[in-house]
Amino acid sequence: MMMGCKKCQTACGIGLLVLGIIFLLKDLGTWGFWGINWWTALLIWCGFGTFMRTRCDDCQAVITGRMKK
Repeated sequence: MMMGCKKCQTACGIGLLVLGIIFLLKDLGTWGFWGINWWTALLIWCGFGTFMRTRCDDCQAVITGRMKK
């Protein structure tokens, strides 16, 4: 899925899990979530994760290490 360091993969995984739980609550009618659609939240989260991966030195080392092979 995402290339990067373990710390960033863990953070993105936790964020996706939280988004999933929030939108499950929306589907069950427990929380309205301000009318935001799931795909909007997912795109924002993926954009955030990609941006942070470009700022993480560990991720850059993993990515360049994999590209050289």
